[in-house]
Parts: sequence; structure tokens; C-alpha cells
Amino acid sequence: MAGTEEKITDETEVNVTELATVLGVTARRVQQMGQDGTITAVRRGRYLLCDSVQRYINFLSKPAVDDEDKKTEKAKRMAEAQIKAAKATVAKMEAEELKGNMHRSEDVAAMTEDLIFAIRGALNALPGRVAVDTANATTAAETAEIIRREVHKAMGELANYKYDPKKYEERVRERRSWAASESDDDGG
Repeated sequence: MAGTEEKITDETEVNVTELATVLGVTARRVQQMGQDGTITAVRRGRYLLCDSVQRYINFLSKPAVDDEDKKTEKAKRMAEAQIKAAKATVAKMEAEELKGNMHRSEDVAAMTEDLIFAIRGALNALPGRVAVDTANATTAAETAEIIRREVHKAMGELANYKYDPKKYEERVRERRSWAASESDDDGG
């Protein structure tokens, strides 16, 4: 303070060091409280003594965080952790999909549909394949043998139906390009 006989009023100004002495903190702490708005400077390095002391007392008397705030903060941290874990899981699954180690259900359904169409084609072709031979057969046993042979041929062809990783990659790329174009359409 400027003089020892000066009375303290609402307008009494002090510097950082003087305020730190009155509050029992360091000058650096006074500066930090000025920066975070706990106390306010009237001008650079100068504070109203009464206002600053009252603000500091109010600051100290407030509970730092009440129980409800703690619960809310904990719930928020847990939700953020769950979101991060979910994003990591999705990223891992996408990587596995790109490697061909994991398939989406719609891709499996499409590949299964392809197999069903192959089976259907083989079964629909069967009557045409056996018609002439069975018409010329003289006994039921001979007819059964002709049909059995053709069914075995059809099953052999179906047994050669293989999962084609290239075809799967093609489906993934096609879907990803659709997803990218859809997100472009949504965002732009």
C-alpha cells in the first residue's frame, strides 16, 4: 500500500505482491487467479484490495465439486471410454473385413444367394440332361442309374463351387465406394 496511514476503502488498490501477502499466497498464484477470473485486475498488475479479498473468500467457500458433479463427470468419462472402445472395435472389424478374415452378413447372404442360384441352375438343367437317356432306358433300374449318374455330376459341379476372395473383395470395394458417395451426398 502506498502509505502506512492511509485508510483502506473500497477503492484501495494494491499490487500483486501486496495482494499475495494479504491473501497468504504467492504472487504467481495471484496472477493465476487473475487469469482464471477468480479475481479481477483494475489494470495491469493492480487489484482492488477489498473486491479481491471478497472474491478470494467466495472462491474458497465454494465446494470444488459437489457429489452430483462428480457423478456426472464420472458418467461422462465412462461414456467417452465406451465410445473410444466402440470406435476401436469398429476399426478392428473394418480392418479384418478388408483383410478378408471377416465378412458382413449382407455379403455372406449375397454369396449364399449365388450358391443357391448355382444349385437351382443345376437342378433345373437335370431334366434336360436325363430326358433323352431315360426315354431310351428299358428298365426302371437303368433309368434310376441314369438319374443317379446325372445327380452325381451336378453335385460334383456344385462341390467345385468355391468361395472366391476376389469376388468378395470386389463386393467390399463396391460397397465402400457406395458408402463414400453416400456420405459425400449427405455432407455436400
